[in-house]
Amino acid sequence: MRTEEDLATNVASVATVPADEMAMQSVDVEVVVPAPEEPEAEVPSERDDPARELVFELKDLEVRYSGNTAIREVNLDIAAKEITAFIGPSGCGKTTVLRCLNRMHDITPGAQVIGSVTYHGENLYGPKVDAAEVRRRIGMVFQKANPFPKTIFDNVAYGPKINGRKRSELGDIVEHALTRAALWDEVKDKLKHSGLSLSGGQQQRLCIARALAVEPDVVLMDEPCSALDPIATARIEDLMDELKRDFTIVIVTHNMQQAARVSDRTAFFTAEVDDAGRRVGRLVEFDDTEKLFTAPGDPRTEGYITGRFG
Repeated sequence: MRTEEDLATNVASVATVPADEMAMQSVDVEVVVPAPEEPEAEVPSERDDPARELVFELKDLEVRYSGNTAIREVNLDIAAKEITAFIGPSGCGKTTVLRCLNRMHDITPGAQVIGSVTYHGENLYGPKVDAAEVRRRIGMVFQKANPFPKTIFDNVAYGPKINGRKRSELGDIVEHALTRAALWDEVKDKLKHSGLSLSGGQQQRLCIARALAVEPDVVLMDEPCSALDPIATARIEDLMDELKRDFTIVIVTHNMQQAARVSDRTAFFTAEVDDAGRRVGRLVEFDDTEKLFTAPGDPRTEGYITGRFG
């Protein structure tokens, strides 16, 4: 597996209980059969929503490092064209779960992924699945911007180039990706300048453009705004809202206000101490973002979002 390729591609329903007719022999007695009660209408679950196309389904996910469990019992699904946020205190396994979604743990010594992770219904960890292709389809943007020591143009063109795109196509690909990342107008006259010459917020948008250039299906973001100022953070948040029209986005964030602003659904994780005294992450609650923040179903979630811990 080529490390540089992986970096470049850091880059989906009246039950009429019919009343039995009753015949009576006597004319002196009238028997009235009460109408059967109509059953309460069932509220369809999110999984039954035909308009919600699932991209990922995680079932009984557990991740271990060198035999020690880091997180366990994770069950959730992620739908297409939505922003899903992972929140929780440090050490609860948010990023660990995120990295399972594009097999980044393959390159982590001692890491073991247990349970089921499916992508569009296919086992993401199947023996015939190409991890490099997984990372092309499921790109990733890291906490700290990591442009290559190359020109702005070459940063964005690198992924398409190693994936076989013709040199004559690269100009249009780079412009399209930078436009999608809301960076084109700022850099169109300095594409030959080093990507490292950009500001922190611009570098992060350059990394987003680099991920978009290989036309992924999903973009994973691991605290992409943690090192940015409020203005740059607002630009990234606006960008995420635009990108979800075309992409599925999963974001890890320590900023609860950010999760409330940008996400459609939120998963809250926490860490508990097991019998051996080790911290183990768990998924506590996963719901519509507005509901989770205004009427959480678990007291641990309420405690975290109201600042009682974390």
